[in-house]
Amino acid sequence: MNVLSIPSFTNLGYRLHSRDFEPIDSDLTGQTVVITGATGGLGLAAAKKIAALGARTVVVARSEKKLAAVESSAEGEVVTYKADLSLMSEIRRLVDELLAGEERIDVLINNVGVLLPERSVTSEGLERSFAVDLAGHFLLTNLLADRLVQSSPARVVNITSGGMYSEKIRPHDLQNERGEYKGSAAYARAKRGQVILTGMWAERFHGTGVTVHAMHPGWAKTSGVANSLPTFNKLMQPLLRTPEEGADTIVWLAAEEEPAKTSGLLWFDREPVAEHIFDRTRESAKDRAELWDRLSELTGSDFPEHLRSAAH
Repeated sequence: MNVLSIPSFTNLGYRLHSRDFEPIDSDLTGQTVVITGATGGLGLAAAKKIAALGARTVVVARSEKKLAAVESSAEGEVVTYKADLSLMSEIRRLVDELLAGEERIDVLINNVGVLLPERSVTSEGLERSFAVDLAGHFLLTNLLADRLVQSSPARVVNITSGGMYSEKIRPHDLQNERGEYKGSAAYARAKRGQVILTGMWAERFHGTGVTVHAMHPGWAKTSGVANSLPTFNKLMQPLLRTPEEGADTIVWLAAEEEPAKTSGLLWFDREPVAEHIFDRTRESAKDRAELWDRLSELTGSDFPEHLRSAAH
């Protein structure tokens, strides 16, 4: 089975690919792992496994009730921070709290994401799916860059989607203002942007001891899929992966030694895979630069210059 064939994204693909997987049993005692949007689905499955490996697991989400449920049900040390990650002001507040409350951050997992059926705008004027799926990740990672370097060796893991293979980044229209809004396409473009940023962060963090990777989990059985793609969810139900199967590579990238030897890659079922299937989705160097500049402008953040200079 081709690792990027459609059947490979199913639970059958996972069973085939995982036949030779070694158990993830690294001891993460003494490490702090921050994971966003981890009160359900892939994020919750990853957070529970990471906590069970001994890490201080910091879960960020907006629902106090769901955060309390994670804290009480996980095996290991779980601490929670409440924040609405669609708002850049909330992310800045969150970063202030994290820097005050966490002496180190060994792993940052940018997991939170939304797929919305209709275009909506946050109170800060940003299109909501763009704000959650791309701008927020950009801001959070840049603001935590210093703490990650101070904690090095450290890692950033970005959770993308196989849907990004269908879309090209549009730096001139990141907020999906042109043409008819289609939620799945907006989501896929944001996830494409995430993969591009993974490579750009890898370049900027080079030499600091911080590695950056992206992964896509295949088709997993989560409430997000059920709510956002109900027809797909109903048709594919027998073939969807469990959240634990979808989260396996997240945990592997966060915990095991092998992925720390490289940076800037996209992974699927513990294997590095191509970032593009179709030539039409390829971005140019100009597109990449424009993406970074536009995100910097919209979020008011950039990668710390002193880190970039020190790394080179």
